[in-house]
Amino acid sequence: MNASTKVHAQWSSRMGFVLAATGSAVGLGNIWKFPYMVGESGGAAFVLVYLACIFLIGLPILVSEWLLGRRGQKNPVNTMRDLAEKNKASKAWVLVGISGVLGAFLILSFYSVIGGWSLSYIKDAVVSNFAGQDADGIGAIFGGLLASPATLLVWHSLFMLITIGIVARGVTKGLEGAATVLMPALAALLLLLVIYGATTSGFGQALSFMFSPDWSQLTGEVVLAALGHAFFTLSLGMGIMMAYGSYMGQSINLLQTARTVVIMDTVIALAAGMAIFPIVFAEGLDLSSGPGLIFVTLPLAFGNITGGWFVGVAFFILLTFAAITSAISLLEPVVEFVEERTPLNRVKSTLVSGVAAWALGLLALLSFNLLGDFLVFGLNIFDLLDQVTSKFMLPLTGLGGIVFVAWHLDKESVRDELGLDVYDFSLWNLITRFLAPAAVLVVFFTNL
Repeated sequence: MNASTKVHAQWSSRMGFVLAATGSAVGLGNIWKFPYMVGESGGAAFVLVYLACIFLIGLPILVSEWLLGRRGQKNPVNTMRDLAEKNKASKAWVLVGISGVLGAFLILSFYSVIGGWSLSYIKDAVVSNFAGQDADGIGAIFGGLLASPATLLVWHSLFMLITIGIVARGVTKGLEGAATVLMPALAALLLLLVIYGATTSGFGQALSFMFSPDWSQLTGEVVLAALGHAFFTLSLGMGIMMAYGSYMGQSINLLQTARTVVIMDTVIALAAGMAIFPIVFAEGLDLSSGPGLIFVTLPLAFGNITGGWFVGVAFFILLTFAAITSAISLLEPVVEFVEERTPLNRVKSTLVSGVAAWALGLLALLSFNLLGDFLVFGLNIFDLLDQVTSKFMLPLTGLGGIVFVAWHLDKESVRDELGLDVYDFSLWNLITRFLAPAAVLVVFFTNL
């Protein structure tokens, strides 16, 4: 079977698609980044602005990327090429697809390194490495992990092997199958941790911090942080949602499904905060410890609280599940592209794509040790990959997708596909033509 005659896969059910899309959105950003951003940005004021941004900006871009994927029924590159041709738009729009697939590939290379950290921390939690440690001891565990190329290699390789194994099984057995197992398990673990948090002395303080806004904390910087995170949390601008949309049947209502995914993603992010902050408050730990919150601050608490062994093991399994559901979605647009543009079958396309990302990840993990002095524009390789994707590629790709939908697709056909009346479609046009693009440009230039 050659590349042009391969049958395009489809999700087996709406629920399978919802779980897979939510799994992509629910990643380290929800469990790791969202809580520390809330901590650094003053709590509830950030949360409320974030909720407004995710519905006004994130949801329309998510729907636009699904719509493009469903219309194209191909990988993001071919989709943008074909739709530009059909709608008599510039051939340059194919760059949106190329940037999405390339962005997903680059992100996966260093995301797998962080996924490896979470696997390593499951082992540390199981063997009680955090028990009785002070801050220096916990810092030494993380520092020791980063300083050892061999240890990082083992965990990075294992994480990528799991990711490749799932994606190689295909859309229904792989992506959908993993999501239907991992997402309920993730939700159950998170619920257990929230229940545990409710038993601590810091639960009331955490509730107030998360849901009682102190508007004096609301600065321009906090608004921009909320806007930026609303864009990145839904896996936008990475080719993922376009690829996922290409497997979607016409019977799935885009707006209703997007609302479901956004709500589930947001609930999990808020629940992560309610699992983490009660422990932080109860132990008097630093709220604004940034990225170190998960790998340094929390293990310190796990080593010194009642039931800390169970809580620590459950938490890092939860973190790993979230990382896996996002990693498989990052690999998917790359695999779809290789499979459709070459004679390789699904398994071989996954192996080629996964091994290439794994190899680039080697440079990312070596930037913490052997290549620590190798800098490009003052950044090590890990930080360079992170900055180039998050500050440049993702915002511009997301912007390109929504601008193409708003200005180049036939308005009546879009209105019919979304099932909107005249008034609601006018609102949709206002948001997709002006508000969302302007917000993404603000994020882009602020990041610069």
